[in-house]
Amino acid sequence: MKKLFALLLALCLMLSGAALAEETTAISWEEVAPLLESAGVTGEFYTFEQIAVAIFIPEGMVEAELPDETYIGYFTAEDGSAIALQYVNAEGMDLESLAATLESIGATGIEFGTVNGLPCVTYEMPENQSVNIAFTTEAGYILEVVCAPMTSDEDKLAASFVLSSIQSTAE
Repeated sequence: MKKLFALLLALCLMLSGAALAEETTAISWEEVAPLLESAGVTGEFYTFEQIAVAIFIPEGMVEAELPDETYIGYFTAEDGSAIALQYVNAEGMDLESLAATLESIGATGIEFGTVNGLPCVTYEMPENQSVNIAFTTEAGYILEVVCAPMTSDEDKLAASFVLSSIQSTAE
């Protein structure tokens, strides 16, 4: 447990250090991958070719049936946790407008940043105990990745690995 807490603390310090160095937090997979290795976390990258994005899914998460047509990926674990990827038409909404909308529906901890060079907004939805990240696309869509429920430090650490792994596969 101490090792897990130390890794969580290291990731948080890395995030806050990036925030001090820039106006927005910038995270790259190259910075996070060694922490993953230190924690003994394994998994694999899944590529979503239709949107040219790859994301790390930890071992123990399995692909599940998509809840509806807005989902492009849905993974679950035996403990009930899930990672959901939605790709929805936002009719050209930018990140600032998205953040304002999220705040109006109860999102907390809203922060702007970049993950692997992709501008994003991160937030929490206390109602469903989720941590989320959203990206807007040139096509006017929003890619939203939701990790829930977040009930322990271990859950939050796993979610931070997943959310920091999202990267473009476009050449």
